[in-house]
Order: sequence, then structure tokens, then C-alpha cells
Amino acid sequence: MKKTCSGLKVLPLLLPLLLGISFSASKSIEKDEWTSLLDKDLSQWRTYLSYEIKNGYNGSVPVDAKGDTIQPIGYDSNVKNVFTVNEESGTPILRISGEIYGCLFTKNSYKNYRFKLKMKWGNKKWEPRLDEPLDSGILYHSQGEAGADYWRSWMLSHEFQLIEESSGDYWSIGNSQVKIPAQKEGDLLRFDPQGKLLSVGTGSENGGFCGVRKSADKPVGEWNDIELVCYEGKSLYIVNGEVVMALSDLTYTDGDVKKPLIEGAIQLQSEAGEVFFKDIKIKEIDTAPEEFSIYFKV
Repeated sequence: MKKTCSGLKVLPLLLPLLLGISFSASKSIEKDEWTSLLDKDLSQWRTYLSYEIKNGYNGSVPVDAKGDTIQPIGYDSNVKNVFTVNEESGTPILRISGEIYGCLFTKNSYKNYRFKLKMKWGNKKWEPRLDEPLDSGILYHSQGEAGADYWRSWMLSHEFQLIEESSGDYWSIGNSQVKIPAQKEGDLLRFDPQGKLLSVGTGSENGGFCGVRKSADKPVGEWNDIELVCYEGKSLYIVNGEVVMALSDLTYTDGDVKKPLIEGAIQLQSEAGEVFFKDIKIKEIDTAPEEFSIYFKV
């Protein structure tokens, strides 16, 4: 079911999550048509920009030379044209410069769906990531107001990280939490379909990050095929046709109470690196796709 996100106040569902990590093996029933989410006017998106974050940032609200608090740029103010759309052979191409931290986010809220896009990296980087890999991400099941994270730039959500040579990593954004089959490599978690089901995110002893086992990325400058599949509190990350991450029990904490985080807006990050997107589209689904059931345990 699709809902309009008015002010991004999306209330979590009251239905309990299924606790297993299994997608149904029954044949999926999908709507016939994909819906394009990209046009030259970005008509299906809103924007949020926070700050031009500099080296030495420590998670605090930025201040000016006098020590006064700097206010974030805020919603629907595309300063420095961080988000632009040009056409290439009739195809809209979205450029996110990354110069200012923030996001492009859908006006609508989604729950059960397949979300696809093509992405490639540009050449520009900005502080504080001049010496770091190019980085962006798809943040999904996004709820509440922007600024819920360490960088004060994004909404409570789950992240499908897009990053040079490791796209498909998971990050908890805000106080979200998931379960992932994984193996520990020292202090680092890596996705492993045969691994133990571990909690990742707020309140977890495993931290808020889980990496992919190996890179499925194409070289910088080439288009990557990215797909996110979400169904009833479970999700799957696919990079260039390879499943690189499987998650279940998608939740967040509200005080001491754990609640489902299984629907919401979709954000595309602006995170100090230039990135291009095209062929952004979504298809709502009624049943989990059968072809992916092998990656989930009963």
C-alpha cells in the first residue's frame, strides 16, 4: 500500500513483525507495471539539506566563528544545486553533487516493493571525505524528521549503502535495528547466508554496521544495477545481479519499546561525493519474490 508522506510523519504499523528470516516460497504475484520515479522536475521527490560538513566534525550541531549554532538549510531548498537532472539521449540523469549533506526523498511512502535504479560515481569529493571512498546510499522505510542520525542529515531508516568497492553494506540510521545472518571477523560483521542470525543497530553489542562478503561493484565510471526488495519486514540488497545482503526483523526503538520499521519514504543520500542515478523505478508487490527465497532461513 502506498501513502502520501505529509511532512514525513509516517506512523509505524501496529501489526507484529514475523520473527523468521524466511521469504515465502510461494510464487510471487506482482503488479504488471513499474512506476518511474525520475523526471526532469523531480516531481515525486522532496529535498533536505543540512550542512557543508567540514573535517573534524564530531556529531555536534555546527557553530559559526562566534560559537553560535548554525541552523540546517532545511527542506525544499536546493542550495548550490546539489540535486540536478539533465537528459542524455532522452533519459533523465540525476546528479547528486554531495557538496552539502542531505537527501532527496520520495513524497510517497512504500511498504512491500521492488526498487531499482542504475548508479555510477562521478569524480568530485568534498570534506570530510576527501581521502575516503565515494559514498552515498538508499535509505528506506524512512520516518519522522530529517536529522535523526550522527550527521544530522537523514531520517530514521535502514541503509543500503552505496560505496566504492563495497555497495550493499548495511548501516543503522537513527535508532533502527535489524537481524542479519553474519560472521564476525574480529570486530567486523560480514553477511553470510549460512551465518548466525545477529542483531545489528541500536542497542546491539554488534554495532550498527554489517559489510558485504565481497564486492559486486563495477569500476568507477560504469553504471551499476541496484535493486532493493522489501516485503513484510524483510529486505534484500542486490548489486549487479548478486545478492549481497539479507535482513529481517526491521525495527526501531522508541524509548524502551521496540517497534516495526517496515514502511516509509525512500531517501537518496548526498554524502560528500558526486553520484549519478538513472532509471529509478518501483513496483509494489503482494508476495515475496520466489527467486530470492534461497537467501533466507526458516
